[in-house]
Amino acid sequence: MDLEARSLQPNVKAVLLAKLREYKSDLNNLKSEHKRLASANSNQAARDDLLESGMADAMSVSANQRGQLMMSTERLNESSDRIKESRRTMLETEELGVSILQDLHQQRQSLLHANDTVFLLLKVPYRLHLLTGKFEGKDERKRLMRKGGRKNK
Repeated sequence: MDLEARSLQPNVKAVLLAKLREYKSDLNNLKSEHKRLASANSNQAARDDLLESGMADAMSVSANQRGQLMMSTERLNESSDRIKESRRTMLETEELGVSILQDLHQQRQSLLHANDTVFLLLKVPYRLHLLTGKFEGKDERKRLMRKGGRKNK
């Protein structure tokens, strides 16, 4: 077209060459806009592909994490149950120990009272103290008689 327009008469030639330059400019603008839109569309398609694959990965990771979380929660609940059971057993054992200690204390008091009573009734001048392993003499017997045969607690 350019060659044909140059071969025409000068008055028509100028008008046609101006139109031709205008058309070429419009064509270049349209080409650059087409490239821009095509690259944007390809970028958008690539972005969509990445997002879709990323979402699939995220969903599978999320499902894996959810499974791990559920397993951890279950193990934690089992551990809590074992701790509660151990605590219950410990409290029962402590209660039993307290009961045994109370029984032993009562038996000790009973033995000490019996020992004092025998000491007073038999009027033995000396006796072996059950706890210290030492002999006690007449002064101790007199003190016990004044108190009625009972030791202070």
